[in-house]
Amino acid sequence: MPVTGRLADAVADHRAGPRPLGELPAVPGAEVSERWIPGAPGAPRVRVRVYRPAGAGPGLPAVVWIHGGGFVLGNVDSVHHSAAQAAVFASAVVVAVSYRLAPEDPFPAGLDDCWAALEWTAGNAAEIGADPGRLAVAGASSGGCLAAGLTLLARDRGGPALVLQHLSTPVLDDRLETDSMAGFTDTPIWNRRLAQESWELYLGGLAELPAHAAPARAADLRGLPPAYISTAGLDPLRDEGLLYGLRLARAGVPVEVHNFPGAYHAFGGWADGPEADGDEPHRVALEHLTALRRGLHAGGSGAI
Repeated sequence: MPVTGRLADAVADHRAGPRPLGELPAVPGAEVSERWIPGAPGAPRVRVRVYRPAGAGPGLPAVVWIHGGGFVLGNVDSVHHSAAQAAVFASAVVVAVSYRLAPEDPFPAGLDDCWAALEWTAGNAAEIGADPGRLAVAGASSGGCLAAGLTLLARDRGGPALVLQHLSTPVLDDRLETDSMAGFTDTPIWNRRLAQESWELYLGGLAELPAHAAPARAADLRGLPPAYISTAGLDPLRDEGLLYGLRLARAGVPVEVHNFPGAYHAFGGWADGPEADGDEPHRVALEHLTALRRGLHAGGSGAI
C-alpha cells in the first residue's frame, strides 16, 4: 500500500495478520495448503503456504517466495495471487513465507524465518513434490533483500544449493548513497525518506552490520546463484539494483538485469496468463514470470 506519512504510523494503522486460508480467493489452476514449520532455535514456528499447479506430479522446482513491505508491512496474504500464479505459470512449488516484521522483531528475525523456510523446503522436498536439486528464492522490494541475503547465507553455510535468485526492485543497500537514492526524495510509492526509516526500523540500532542484512555490503559475490534483477527508472532503489547486478556479473555470476524506464517502485502487476497483453504492468509481470520459469527449468546451468 502507498505510504504517505511515516512508516511507523503505517505500522500502527495498517498492521494485520494473515487471514484464514479459506477466506482467500482461489486462483484457477493452483492448489494451496498451509503449514507451520520449525523456526530458528528459540524462535517461534513459521507459517508458510505451499502453492502447486493443480494435479501436478512430483519433482517440480521449488521457490521460496518472500513478500515486500519495507520490512515492517505486508504479510503472506499480499503475495497470495502472485505466488499461486507463479506456481502455475512456472510449473513449480512456491513456498510463501509469513516472516516476523520489524520494529517488534528487527533483524535478524525476518531473515531467520526465511532461512527456516528455505531449509524446510530443501529438507521436505519429497513431501511437497519438489526437486531438492532445483531450489530458488524470489522476492520484491524488502523481500528482495531477504532473498538476496538467503543466497549469501546458503553459500557461506554450504547449502542448500540454489539455481536462481529472482529480485524485483530489491532493497539492497542501507547506506543510501546512490544517485537515484539522492535524487528521488519525493517519488510516489517509495522515496529516500521512507527508505531511511525502513532501514532504521529493520536494523534496530545494530552496531555491526553483516552482509546478509544488506547484501550490497558483501565484499565477495562469487559463488552466488544465477540472478534475474528488475529495477524501475523512477525508483530510489534503481541504482543499487543495477550496481548489484554489475557486481554479480563481474564476480562471474550469470545475471540478467532489466531496468524499466518511467516506472516507479513496485511497478509490476500480475498477468492473467501467458496470453495477457497490452498494458505495462502485464508486460512486466509476464517478463517476471517468464524469467522465473526459465531460471527454474534451466537448472542453473547457464545464463537465465
